[in-house]
Amino acid sequence: MAACLLLFALSAPVGMLLGAGWGLAMCVAATAIPPVAVVIANTADPRDPKDHDARYGPNAPR
Repeated sequence: MAACLLLFALSAPVGMLLGAGWGLAMCVAATAIPPVAVVIANTADPRDPKDHDARYGPNAPR
């Protein structure tokens, strides 16, 4: 979360110094980090026995 806030905060000065494209790219990167982190954090661990009752994923009943 700190990386996202830092990217958002620095996008304005970077946009002023290097161009609006770089500032916009930093904003897009900061916007993409949280959803990717959520997807990675919510994947089931196949080695964890507590994840065997998952409705979706590699441990879901077939």
